[in-house]
Amino acid sequence: MLLDANLKAQLQQYLALLEGEIVIKVSVSDDKVSNDMLDLVTELENMSPLITVQHALLERTPSFSINKVGEESGVTFAGLPLGHEFTSLVLALLQVSGRAPKVDESVIKRIQAIKKPMKFETYVSLTCHNCPDVVQALNIMSVLNPNISNTMVEGGTFQDEIKERDIMAVPTVYMNGENFGGGRMELEDILNKLGEASDGSEFGDVEPFDVLVVGGGPAGASAAIYSARKGIRTGIVAERFGGQVNDTLAIENIIGTRATEGPQFVSSLEAHVADYNVDIMKSQRVTSIARNEMVEVTLENGAVLKGKTVILSTGARYRQLGVPGEQEFKNKGVAYCPHCDGPIFKGKDVSVVGGGNSGVEAAIDLAGIVNHVYLLQRNAELKADTVLQERLHSLSNVTVLTNALTQEITGTDKVNGLTYLDVVSGKEEHIELQGVFVQIGLLPNTEFLKGIIDLNQNNEIIINKHGATSMPGVFAAGDCTDTVYKQIIISMGSGATAALGSFDYLIRNTTPQLVNG
Repeated sequence: MLLDANLKAQLQQYLALLEGEIVIKVSVSDDKVSNDMLDLVTELENMSPLITVQHALLERTPSFSINKVGEESGVTFAGLPLGHEFTSLVLALLQVSGRAPKVDESVIKRIQAIKKPMKFETYVSLTCHNCPDVVQALNIMSVLNPNISNTMVEGGTFQDEIKERDIMAVPTVYMNGENFGGGRMELEDILNKLGEASDGSEFGDVEPFDVLVVGGGPAGASAAIYSARKGIRTGIVAERFGGQVNDTLAIENIIGTRATEGPQFVSSLEAHVADYNVDIMKSQRVTSIARNEMVEVTLENGAVLKGKTVILSTGARYRQLGVPGEQEFKNKGVAYCPHCDGPIFKGKDVSVVGGGNSGVEAAIDLAGIVNHVYLLQRNAELKADTVLQERLHSLSNVTVLTNALTQEITGTDKVNGLTYLDVVSGKEEHIELQGVFVQIGLLPNTEFLKGIIDLNQNNEIIINKHGATSMPGVFAAGDCTDTVYKQIIISMGSGATAALGSFDYLIRNTTPQLVNG
């Protein structure tokens, strides 16, 4: 049986929410994936009287499409939507049946205004935790606009397509046969990329906030909740809710939560923030900040948001090597997410650059997928926790190279090797391989603050024990600050500290009454 009892019980609850009849058109042959797919759609049919299965010849086999009766939805799954894509299947069933997606009305209007036919193909791996966001966003667009269609293509099932299109990272999206883009994209990001960007007019009537939080990661979410609980007007503006945590798979060090995954944790964060009266503005990039009568935050689209206080929680991003070949071969063998892109390198030789916890964890994960892993650490010793190092050294297909300074990533149309300097001998060495995973730490997202707010030599925001910055009324929290340790639980605590510091500033320095929440 493809679905275990626990998964079937969850699915039964969701299928009870179907609002109309749907038809699943399935195209299968006699291979194992086809047999499993037929079992899956038959199981769905048996679980709901509103679902009917029909055999059909679709563009790809094995695949199935989900449609209203007599109407094509444009939503297709080529390969089994299990693993992280199981949620994409459930949401597609509900939305095609007539259940409205949870999307702002302004976003719906932007989707429905698209007149050009758009045929999307989204290549995924079932271990990729970033892929479902892209699949689900494009499925929503397909449900809302008949000019749009999206097919999830599971790379393991359609390996010939992966090779033909030379796809070396997921998610990778094609539109009308041309490469549209890759990496994690939310609905608003896709619309912006299509030229359907917001012009900022929706922010024209937004009243000033008592506390405006910039950034939606753990620090920002914590700051927003603590502020809203004070009963004051709170807003949160973020380019990507959840930030860097979206790119984290296993999380096992949040006290009280034994284990979770990044996207799941982000979902719970956003749901928690939504429980309060917080104005959430997603997919918005902040370009500048200034102190006038209030603190003014300017967005990339030109809109200006105002706050009596502002909390900066802009987080950090992956640090890059900065060597020849890194940019040229990004998504052509150079990768930053082993959980997402690891399956693409099955049976191949790869390297991981970085000997901290993230680098060693990546090497351990990849060792179970690839042929051989070379772990390069520029110092004489690894910096990862002892328990991780012990696990790493127990693996027979991992070679650890210390005192190894990466010089160049080589290749032609894709990566074929890595050159490093042995800093002890002074000799350059070359390894033939097909993938390079960069895991060398983080850079704070603070470029727009240079010359405006005091930063340290690492471009981290300097804060005091209350979370206050050098600009009056502006506070900061999380990985963008000079906090010594960068951990989710520490970011959440610093977000709470900044919120309390901000509230204390308001009651001591603001003459007009606080805006009611």
